[in-house]
Amino acid sequence: MRMYLLALNPTDSATEGFLPAAARLGVEVVLLTDQPEAHAAGAVGCEILACEVRDFRAVVTRIAAHRPADAIFTNSDHLQTQAALAAAYFGLPGKDWQAALRCKNKAEMRRCLAAAGVDTVRAVELDALDDPSVLASADLPYPCVVKPREGVASEEVFLAEGPRELVALARQIRERRPGAALLAEEYLEGELYTAETLGDGAHLHLLGGFHTTVSPPPRFIEERLDFTAAHSAPVLTQVRAQLGALGVGLGACHTEFILQSGRVRLVEVNYRIAGDHCDLLLADLLGLPLFELVLRTHFGEPLPRDLGAREGGVGRVQYALADRAGTLTAAPAALDRTVDGVRLAYRPLRPLGERHEHYGTNRDYLGILRATGTDSEALSRVAAEFFANRSWEITP
Repeated sequence: MRMYLLALNPTDSATEGFLPAAARLGVEVVLLTDQPEAHAAGAVGCEILACEVRDFRAVVTRIAAHRPADAIFTNSDHLQTQAALAAAYFGLPGKDWQAALRCKNKAEMRRCLAAAGVDTVRAVELDALDDPSVLASADLPYPCVVKPREGVASEEVFLAEGPRELVALARQIRERRPGAALLAEEYLEGELYTAETLGDGAHLHLLGGFHTTVSPPPRFIEERLDFTAAHSAPVLTQVRAQLGALGVGLGACHTEFILQSGRVRLVEVNYRIAGDHCDLLLADLLGLPLFELVLRTHFGEPLPRDLGAREGGVGRVQYALADRAGTLTAAPAALDRTVDGVRLAYRPLRPLGERHEHYGTNRDYLGILRATGTDSEALSRVAAEFFANRSWEITP
């Protein structure tokens, strides 16, 4: 079996998850990327081909001129539509490209959900050619949120208290991202949760989710995610209905939503597996060959009705965050340890001696701690002690 994997920059989801899973399945991987040099060290055993992967026509041409494909897959937020279109072109199993586009384009997501009658969020789209000044007269409640229409990871996401600030923030985003389409929408206040799903096109499995701790506005940085084994039946019914309206059904999906008095309000739908080590935690906590299962769905294989997920586990992913710009001069090394029944896995994300600006996004992550166990009190205590007993020093 041969799989074409579309990628931009290297990620832990690929190098620690999907590539080893493909090797265990005996799948030959051809990596298509616009950054071939960056993947040389991590994509061991793969054939790496340079390709303008953001252009589905380039992807189709590269595959057609190379060797036949049995599957086309990506875990990138930015490449889901391209992979789906390429799979459809070659008659291979794949996601519905329209569903992939609806999930990526947040304005289209809002329109789709409203048209289906499952949720309506007041929003105004600012096209790439529109001047931000038009937002001053937008029919929006305040405060509201402004963000790139197709952005990820809380990058360039801000809370605006009024029309003047909204226009100013939109102009600032445009200065950093010339020509970016933006979305301004009502601020959904409440607790942030996720639903993690896995489907084969016929049946959608719910793997649990996370309760996300987010930094205070005006930024929205994910600081910690605590595993939630199961949401209530009414919540899951709403999640299923909204994902169904979008057309989500194949492979993994990471759905973020605000819960308001039992009402599910989608924030965004990432039509891929949860990132920033949440996927690695899920695989470990549930005792599932999660990455293999995701890949199998893209070869057209049905999932078992019962995945056999382990129950009773607790887990947390927590991030060490930079609070200012500067050079990282001291930080803990990678660690794997069990303390009082809690398994800890810490991975640094930024090398010593490297200088960074302060971004106000997950690009400020200095390291990631994964903690799993069976006792929530012990897990909270051990995780807190880990961060209390270590330091990350940044020199301006």
